Amino acid sequence: MKLSKKNQLKITGLIVVLLLAGVIFFFTYYQVDEVQVMGSSHYSEKQIKKMVLRGPMASNSILAPIIYTKKNTKDVPFVEGYTVTRLNRHTICVSVKEKDIVGCIPYLDSYIYFDRNGTFIESATERNEKIPFFDGIKVKHVIYNEELPIKDKMVMNTAVALSTIFQKNDKIPDHIEFSDDGQISLLYGDITVKLGKDEYLEDKMTRVLAILPLISDKKGILHAENVNDNSKMITLEQEKDETSDSSETWTGGYDEEGNYTGEGEYDENGNYVGAKPQTDLEYALSKWVGGYDEEGDYTGTGEYDADMNYVGPAPTEESMAANGSWTGGYREDGSYDGVGEYDRDGNYVGSVEEAQNSDEADSSGASEDGGTSGNEGNSDSTDTGDSGEQSYDTGDTDDYSGEETDSGYSDEADSYSDNGDYTSDSEWE
Repeated sequence: MKLSKKNQLKITGLIVVLLLAGVIFFFTYYQVDEVQVMGSSHYSEKQIKKMVLRGPMASNSILAPIIYTKKNTKDVPFVEGYTVTRLNRHTICVSVKEKDIVGCIPYLDSYIYFDRNGTFIESATERNEKIPFFDGIKVKHVIYNEELPIKDKMVMNTAVALSTIFQKNDKIPDHIEFSDDGQISLLYGDITVKLGKDEYLEDKMTRVLAILPLISDKKGILHAENVNDNSKMITLEQEKDETSDSSETWTGGYDEEGNYTGEGEYDENGNYVGAKPQTDLEYALSKWVGGYDEEGDYTGTGEYDADMNYVGPAPTEESMAANGSWTGGYREDGSYDGVGEYDRDGNYVGSVEEAQNSDEADSSGASEDGGTSGNEGNSDSTDTGDSGEQSYDTGDTDDYSGEETDSGYSDEADSYSDNGDYTSDSEWE
């Protein structure tokens, strides 16, 4: 029986409606409400979702695994491929397989990323700070998926060894430099770590990483070149920030209205710069405990403190200059009496007599030995230079034994273990 044209249209319309209802049901029933991301360290979950799930089919838990799984990809840097799987009808998982990148080097206006075999596997105009950056590894040309043309193969072996150490400890430096003679330097903020040549790297880095948290507020060079089987000594050649507390470089003196008062805490451009830094003499006078006379009355010029202890006259430029390199004169509580064995920052520096005797001994030794230190041959000794050094005799326990002569710092009683815990037989139980 032949259907009328009207009935044919009804049947066709019904089929279309059923198909449309089925499609709506299919996409609604298998609607993706949650996307999980696994295996990505270079990109956030949001970035991975945006890069992988592009298109309307990503919202369906049946179609997404079929359409968006890619075993190989060239459009996503640092990613070799990704797999999309359905966990349940409302959840899919994106599993990322990252490229085995161990480091990068500068090349022209880009960064070249390489694997542990030294193979060039990625390039980018922006540096990924989660990957160790090596300076000093020079190449004249590069070819994708081929080994970098480096003359000294040992340099690449060293780079891979360091990268492995950094990944274990999650302590990637800002910068790694190889000099022409094979010396290795690491930059951690304001601290430059000198590792020397590729010897005892594991031992050096274990000790360096234990010390870095203890000197996070300092600037200078941490010398670990001489760590070996017989010596565990690491020294910090500290750099003192001359501009941070210098009254000569202070730009303030203006008040909030822009008027110059000499004591205002703003510069001429209205920027807040704080109060004018005190000189050593000004600070000592502000902390001087004297000013009392023999009867216990405060006169401001008396040579006794409030407890009637004799502290001598108030400090002057001449009296402080006579102390030479000694920066002490402060008590443990921060007050100044001229003879206390602490500096203004609370560091123990010993007595002025000890400092002067030490200066005389150094001068005598320099004249007799032609400027040579008397510590030669002692692998665990520290030669304190002009900028001041702290020695870290890590030994088997990685204890810290600080000594900084020129900056007036000595911390012989204090010890710091690998995990940064503070112990001191004299002050703490």
